[in-house]
Amino acid sequence: MRSSKISRKTSETDIQLFLNLDDCSRGKISSGSGFLDHMLNLFQVHGGFHLDLTCKGDTEVDMHHSMEDIAIVLGQALVECLGDKKGIERYGFYFVPMDEALSRVCIDFSNRIGFVWNVKLPAATAGGIEASMFEHFFKSLCENARMNLHVELFYGNDNHHCLESIFKAFARAVAMAVAPSRNVKGVPSSKGVL
Repeated sequence: MRSSKISRKTSETDIQLFLNLDDCSRGKISSGSGFLDHMLNLFQVHGGFHLDLTCKGDTEVDMHHSMEDIAIVLGQALVECLGDKKGIERYGFYFVPMDEALSRVCIDFSNRIGFVWNVKLPAATAGGIEASMFEHFFKSLCENARMNLHVELFYGNDNHHCLESIFKAFARAVAMAVAPSRNVKGVPSSKGVL
């Protein structure tokens, strides 16, 4: 089973995270924000993963520190789960429509960091969280998972629908990338190592 348990405690957050890429049972998520809980639940459901997360953060300030640190530990957990990446597809991409919104997420578990955020959310907040925090969340996740991550929102009128489309597309792109490779049995790279 490809799983990882990560703890992170700072003066701003106290996080416990468990991720299992091969167990589709639903874990419990408590991030400090009902909206972020909903988005992370979409990640586990549409990825077919098990995610347990508890974050006690300084939400009296805002969600910045909690979202950043959750992204850090989720990225670290993905690295631990995948190890040397032998036998995985490595690349994943997905388009997801959500009512009037449409997004595309493309990823490469290359051990190199490349982040593109081509997203213009229509409103300043989503679920009480500043819309700009979602770019920061995915950038922090990308850096700590050591992946290429390209996120695009083609259109959408409602922040909830736009972000739901993005989180679902991200989940399914990750699921595609971590799936057993159809063609490559070793490390999926001509270099022989990632």
